[in-house]
Amino acid sequence: MADLIACARLAALCLLFAAPVTARIVSLDVQDEAPFADGASFGPAGPYVRIRAIAHGELDPAAPGNAGIALLDKAPRNARGMVEYDTDVFMLRPKDAKLGSGVMLYDVLNRGNKFVTSWLDDAPEPPGSYVNDPSTLADAGNGFIFRHGYTVVWSGWQPEAPTTNAGMVIRVPIATNNGLPFIGRIRFEFIQGTRSPEKVRVIRLPYPAADVQTARMSIRANEADPRTPISNDHWHWMDSQTIQFLPFNTTPTPRHIYELTYDATAPTVDGIGFAAVRDVVAYLRPQTGVHHALGFGVSLSGRFLRHFLDLGMNKDEQGARVFDGVLPHIGGAGKVFGNEAFAMPGRTATQHEDRFYPEVWQPVAYGPGGLLRDPSTDPKVIEINTSTEYWQKAASAVHTDAAGQDATLPGTVRMFMVAGTQHGGHSGSGASPGPCANPRNPNSAGPVLRAALDNLEAWVVRGVAPPDSLVPRRSDETGVPAASVRMPAIKGVIWAARDNPVGDPVDWTNPPAAPARPMPTFVAAVDADGNELAGLRLPHLAVPLGTYTGVNVYKDLPGELCDRDGIYLPFARTRADRERAGDPRPSLEERYTGRDDYVAKVTAAADALVKGRLLLAEDRDRFVAAAREAPGF
Repeated sequence: MADLIACARLAALCLLFAAPVTARIVSLDVQDEAPFADGASFGPAGPYVRIRAIAHGELDPAAPGNAGIALLDKAPRNARGMVEYDTDVFMLRPKDAKLGSGVMLYDVLNRGNKFVTSWLDDAPEPPGSYVNDPSTLADAGNGFIFRHGYTVVWSGWQPEAPTTNAGMVIRVPIATNNGLPFIGRIRFEFIQGTRSPEKVRVIRLPYPAADVQTARMSIRANEADPRTPISNDHWHWMDSQTIQFLPFNTTPTPRHIYELTYDATAPTVDGIGFAAVRDVVAYLRPQTGVHHALGFGVSLSGRFLRHFLDLGMNKDEQGARVFDGVLPHIGGAGKVFGNEAFAMPGRTATQHEDRFYPEVWQPVAYGPGGLLRDPSTDPKVIEINTSTEYWQKAASAVHTDAAGQDATLPGTVRMFMVAGTQHGGHSGSGASPGPCANPRNPNSAGPVLRAALDNLEAWVVRGVAPPDSLVPRRSDETGVPAASVRMPAIKGVIWAARDNPVGDPVDWTNPPAAPARPMPTFVAAVDADGNELAGLRLPHLAVPLGTYTGVNVYKDLPGELCDRDGIYLPFARTRADRERAGDPRPSLEERYTGRDDYVAKVTAAADALVKGRLLLAEDRDRFVAAAREAPGF
């Protein structure tokens, strides 16, 4: 009987999603439906249910809306002349749709992983993993998005994303040359001990080799160093898509850059992922009863949203708007290496690695001729970056002109820099140095994201405009060249000497030694403590306990920026302590008369942000509570 009831429930869900399609989603096959968090109620929205499904879609290569998808014309077609794909779908929605807010929150997956509950709800992440299979009350964190009554949706867009730990993917066809293998020379860069473990012994390539005999490998310590060839007797092919170093069990030298150039074949049509997001959202909007859709993306996913707009994907095949608002976070000026032959969407260009893979190209801004081009379907935009993106990802170019001077943003766009926060800063971020020379920055951008999403929803649904942008500006000298930033001289601390120059796209298979025409970019000016003066300054920066940056350097490569990490250096407790340590920054006892003084100042700073609609009242209370427990007093 229980099995019959389950089948009946799934059948009812299939009927729910079987209404006439308005996008090129042919069908949605529901795989599973179950209560979320054991039926816990989230305020007015009540209990939630979780739904897993597979969406089957098809694209017309001749349709104008699909014209920008690379290799789509080289994909196999069905009897109707369409290119088929299918993608994983996951939803968390109020059990009673009438109790929901009527707003869809679409979280763009990051390498197959779900980010929204850990970044917006502060849900604890499993060690070394993500909240990819949200099912328990703990997975709801503080419940922010559920108390809002959002219908939360994810769908696969990245074909090569890992499926381990419940990762989600899209399955797309392989391009051919009129039925013959498609072959191209590509460059595969890999580094161990930065974003991946140091002891990796087997390297999986993104595409199979068409001819293993013509492959060549090199190594260099720093990105700009000459490449030193590695002879073929130091590595070998395990199969056409896997290599291993010799002798067996040899591991790569940590943080050194290895490059393999080879003739690859069987490129997947990765650009379908952009159209799939468009069509899944357009399909689900009427089926789930929502009246507005918001897109949220972190890092790679934030760049995806920017690229999505650049490709004109915010207009569905019926000419309707897809996302009413988007919130790209920590995407800098970038897009995604995900819409060309032999794409590698997971790449992220920084000073030390992946530097010359395609990521930043014009347009990068939102103004005339930029990412927003059709007022009838353009979304409202709130874009957020941290200090890191100004040093590593040319973020200032998004709000400046070609000469690097302040530009006027469109009225439908707001931009914020979260001062004193690093790229990956969210709840649970630690301060251990890892491969960096200095302790990393644990500050979380979560409070800013929650207030921003609240403002974006009010803007989209009720027409309530959000606060004005807060970014470094050339006009008031809060935006300055990175080379002019002077950090305090603290014994034993190595500061970054330069930012990452970003220029026009190059031949990524055979890149130059340096960008030919770097963009004019700048970073935030700092005070005597090294804390940033511009942007949105949360209470921990307005009333600091230390120096917080968005940039660090590698311990064993101090001339190279340490991935996308920042620094946290606490102030000494007393003047005597700092003098013994060779620290010129005033101590806590020199800044505050005691804990009560510190708590009062944090409270005042938090209250000012709440009044300006830049911080929610619940986060104000969290900052004040943390101040009462802060060490050093």
